[in-house]
Amino acid sequence: MSKTMITGAAILLVLGILLFLKSSKKREENGEWSGALQWGYLLILVGAFGVLSYKMSFTAVLLIFVLLTGIAWIIHRSLKKKNPGHVDNNHFTDYMSGFFPIILVVFVLRTFLAEPFQIPSSSMRPGLITGDFILVNKFTYGIRLPILNNVLIPVNKVERGDVIVFNYPRDTRINYIKRVIGLPGDVITYKDKTLSINGKVISDIDEQKIYNYSEQLPQYGNINMQAQQVTEKLGNKSIQILKMPQQPPVILQAVHTDFPDRELCNYDADGSGFSCTVPAGKYFMMGDNRDNSEDSRYWGFVDDKLVVGKAFLIWLNMGDMKRIGTKIQ
Repeated sequence: MSKTMITGAAILLVLGILLFLKSSKKREENGEWSGALQWGYLLILVGAFGVLSYKMSFTAVLLIFVLLTGIAWIIHRSLKKKNPGHVDNNHFTDYMSGFFPIILVVFVLRTFLAEPFQIPSSSMRPGLITGDFILVNKFTYGIRLPILNNVLIPVNKVERGDVIVFNYPRDTRINYIKRVIGLPGDVITYKDKTLSINGKVISDIDEQKIYNYSEQLPQYGNINMQAQQVTEKLGNKSIQILKMPQQPPVILQAVHTDFPDRELCNYDADGSGFSCTVPAGKYFMMGDNRDNSEDSRYWGFVDDKLVVGKAFLIWLNMGDMKRIGTKIQ
């Protein structure tokens, strides 16, 4: 969440508290709570959600709200059950209990079934472009325990070539999307723009094409980029990737020296390549835009506990409606 958004959430929270303090806490003649009280609660909920999301994961914040509104719902229902026809004059339990079913449904859907994400960069071109809104299947790799993200009921295993969303290892509040290149035990080598897995070279299977796109860079504005588009056979998948001849296979200055299992990676001193052995329970990720992607070659491996789910569909792109409904390969 950006500083602008957290500031906006804090403002809403303060406004909500002020409305709550100044509002009437008694029912009006029509039996409803005052508009100021209802708006106060709504702004407090929205503001608190935004503020908490700055420090916690979206799932964790949803769980807190499920518990909070769930308690209000239980109290509200128990009063109704003991005294049929009873009117709950506690504005907190009466009003907050109404949010419980909605928040619970959102929590279940988002935690166990599917979750939407937006593509923020060009690291997965040509398949995924900036502005794509995608859906992630959270059930593909099994039902996971909320927050801890341990697999409770296994379904499928992560496969080489899958496009997955995961929590960025260096800041788990941030979500990344990359392609799985290496599974536990694999030896991944990238030398002179050629990928090898366990000693087997992953060759290009068609002729190179020129691929042009625009990249929005904060320090330079809109920049026109050109790359070579080729097809690789990765596992049972044929994937489109981009290569930029002017870029080195790895920018040594950008490699973090402190990521876990750093000793399992060796980098050529001239930046011409690297080799990494994937440890147990982790994966090696790379972007399809091979020379314009911040991925495992720079910050290390992705623990299975950080996996969010498998990307499977583009459901919206306001700049190119033709992309709607495109399956993610």
